Amino acid sequence: MPRCACHLSSDLLSLLPEIILDIYSMCGIAGIIQLSPSAYTKETLVKMTGALAHRGPDGEGLWQNETATVLLGHRRLSIIDLSEAGQQPMQYLNRYTIIHNGEIYNYIELREELQKKGYSFRSQTDTEVIAASYDCWKDNCVDHFDGMFAFAIWDESKRELFAARDRFGEKPFFYFFDGHCLFFASEMKALWAAGIEKKMNQKMLFNFITIGYTDNPAKPDETFYEGIAKLPAASILKFSFLYFQFSVQRYWDIDLTTQHKNISDQSAIEQFTHLFNTSIKRRLRSDVLVGTSLSGGLDSSSITALSSGSGTANQSHLCFTASFPGFEKDESAFSKQVADNFKLRQVMTEVTATELLNDWNQLCYHQEEPFGSASIYAQYKVFELARQHNVKVLLDGQGADETLAGYHKYYKWYWQELFRKGKLSGRKELSAARELGVNEPFTWQNKIAAWFPSFASIVMERQYLLNVIRHEDLTKDFVQLQSKEAYYCPPDHFDLNGVLYFNTCTHGLEELLRYADRNAMAHGREVRLPFLSHELVEFVFSLPSFFKIRNGRTKWLLRESVKALLPESITWRTDKVGFEPPQKDWMTKPAFQHLIQEAKRKLVTEKILNKEVLDKKIVPLSSHEADNYDWRYVTAAAYL
Repeated sequence: MPRCACHLSSDLLSLLPEIILDIYSMCGIAGIIQLSPSAYTKETLVKMTGALAHRGPDGEGLWQNETATVLLGHRRLSIIDLSEAGQQPMQYLNRYTIIHNGEIYNYIELREELQKKGYSFRSQTDTEVIAASYDCWKDNCVDHFDGMFAFAIWDESKRELFAARDRFGEKPFFYFFDGHCLFFASEMKALWAAGIEKKMNQKMLFNFITIGYTDNPAKPDETFYEGIAKLPAASILKFSFLYFQFSVQRYWDIDLTTQHKNISDQSAIEQFTHLFNTSIKRRLRSDVLVGTSLSGGLDSSSITALSSGSGTANQSHLCFTASFPGFEKDESAFSKQVADNFKLRQVMTEVTATELLNDWNQLCYHQEEPFGSASIYAQYKVFELARQHNVKVLLDGQGADETLAGYHKYYKWYWQELFRKGKLSGRKELSAARELGVNEPFTWQNKIAAWFPSFASIVMERQYLLNVIRHEDLTKDFVQLQSKEAYYCPPDHFDLNGVLYFNTCTHGLEELLRYADRNAMAHGREVRLPFLSHELVEFVFSLPSFFKIRNGRTKWLLRESVKALLPESITWRTDKVGFEPPQKDWMTKPAFQHLIQEAKRKLVTEKILNKEVLDKKIVPLSSHEADNYDWRYVTAAAYL
């Protein structure tokens, strides 16, 4: 079997008492369940797994049951030298067959617990632990997993399929059901390879052009293509062959009513630090070298600091950064400061508009759906850089902004919450933020929203519909056909924890995780996200809002937790940038303007845009600016 080029020597492995040899794999899974055994054969399954080869370039496994009514396929991205016992699809107890994409980070603890219950294991994989957990705890097995995963287990005894997806949607799971066959896979391109029609969901296209995102908060299983559904995050799917029907149910949620109202600052910081450290240590469990994505911001710098000091021998001391020389928001100077501070070898890639144009088709192919900004490409290049340096595993900081209130847009929600409680003046949060240069507006409209959240919610929805109807670029027919079902959805709770919950569990984070998964998989890399340990997230949400924003600063709890480790210039930065490339400048380049114009032409031909749009001047905007329509046009047209 192939071995990773950066495998650890036996001497080095002896220094890893906590790290047990495992078959970690960020893979691709595919399956078919059919009433007629002659409808589809392994030939179709091979086409499906072939479409997922980039997710698992190191091996392929196929299996079907004796009646040929169930076919399961797997593509493997191997991290260490594999034994036959670890191959997938994997059999367990002569009853279960499992295919798995992802990681169960606490598999060591779970295996020990299961062994005490009498379970034995032929391999040292987390995949076998999942199968044993299912046999032991049935549907409730997912409650025991700390990880990112999408897996399917076929129970030949009960003739049932059990599939599950992780709590935040880090790993994908798509399916198509026509009443006679159930198809499922890690990416939609595998379903298309099986012959399923690729037909754009016009409502989702309308949604993307007008708002900028490709999900429907009110219907979490809907996708950008008609007939194809996604298993929502934190959900399980059960399929009965006897009745040939399936059900989907959510298995996890955050309880916003549970609050540690009287917890002290010191206790909160200590508990957060412990959970954060535990999450990082578990995500460092690997038999290959682990690196970090380092932007220079607080989140990635915090992970870099803690992982660098972990003492694990598999820490590569390599960090990977996208740089944009000459761009005012380039953070490479900050990232270099962190790298130097922890004596890391920093590897940078200078991302340019020319490269984006050269990689455009490939980028769109891997993403499968439109994307809202050029930031996705910068991330794509970071994972490419990791591949070039033979580092298969990267830690990344996604999730912190949504759980700890990292964006400036969250200020107004906290201020509204304080205003409603009569504490805005007393806490002096508004003035503290202004002293730090935060210019987020807070007007009489925010005060009305604070007192009348239901009314504000209605106003927001109506304002969205008015803006859509007045969108002069869209044809009247397209607007009339698609705007009947409004996809805009405001948060249910008009306080800080409520909007953080909305962005973490309803709308926002999952789309960012899709970008990360596809970008990493495009280069055969594995991305791990320490901020998305569900135990850590649950604790953060149990804390009052002032642990997220305090003294005018976002992410107060994280800053306090790492202030002794990081330079002050990193810990107390107030110029929140995000992962932003010089998109506005790139959009002024003649070649990119030509791409935009051709995209508009295509959308006019499809009667989505009015022909007058061809005479309008292109308006280049930055990645995070609202109403960035020309960028949306060029990305939407790539999927027509």
